This record gives sequence, C-alpha cells and structure tokens, in this order.
Amino acid sequence: MRHIISILLENEAGALSRVSGLFSARGYNIESLTVAPTEDPSLSRMTIVTAGSDDVVEQITKQLNKLVEVVKLSDLAEAPHIERELMLIKVRAVGKDREELKRMADIFRGRIIDVTDATYTMELTGTGEKLDAFLHALDSSAILETVRTGASGIARGERTLKV
Repeated sequence: MRHIISILLENEAGALSRVSGLFSARGYNIESLTVAPTEDPSLSRMTIVTAGSDDVVEQITKQLNKLVEVVKLSDLAEAPHIERELMLIKVRAVGKDREELKRMADIFRGRIIDVTDATYTMELTGTGEKLDAFLHALDSSAILETVRTGASGIARGERTLKV
C-alpha cells in the first residue's frame, strides 16, 4: 500500500540525511521525497512517499519518532488529504505540432512557461496519475526532458501538522 508520511523536523544540517538513512538502513524504498522550510524558519516539512504494508509503515513511523530532529509526523494516507506534484517538461514543438501541444497543455490545465522556435517548456501540477496521463498522451519522441518534484501533501479539513 502507498503511504505519504508528512514530517515536521528541525531545520538543521544532517536532519534530511538521518531520516533518509533510516529508510536505506532498513531496506525501505523512498518513491519520492520533498523537503522545504515551513512558515517557522526553525522547522522544515518533509513529505516521503513509500510503499509497504501497514506493519512496515508503522515500524517506519516508530523509528522516525525516535529521531531527535523529528518534531511530529503523520501518515496522510490514513485520512482524506490533498496531494500534488509539479512537473516541468520540455518538448519538441515544431510545425503543426505546436498547436496540438498548446491544446494538450490546456486540456491538462498546464501552462507553457518558455517558448523557443523548436521547443515548449510546460508546467503542470496535479496528482501523479494526472502527470503520468499527460506523459502517455504525448508522443514520447517529442519529450526532450522531464523534471518532477514528487508528492507534497496536506490533510483536508481541520486536521493539521503543527507543533
């Protein structure tokens, strides 16, 4: 099962390394990892997407809670949540393909953020499934470069991850 673990941790050198090291030392895979400072500059929020049974994820969360830098954590997959990824994609855009690529970007609610005579660079946000669908809808030979952030998530409603 896919789990999205959201962690508040102290914003200090080595914290990211210790959290990711915990996963690798136990042989757990990280599908995606995002981290950035929060509104409180002393704290960062890390979002880790991993797959495993509920027992494995429970073990992971117990180990994470033992780390000194971890202030609080939550498995967002346990309750309703919102998740998004950002993708930047550079595509070959020449001739009649330019109009088709603009239409595709509109259909997927993407934006063209850079234009040259031969390329478009597009920005799309959404769930991983939406971004995957966009990639599959394109001719793979047109894709020059792709960059994805990995999932970021937040709980729906009143539930928060705060100190």
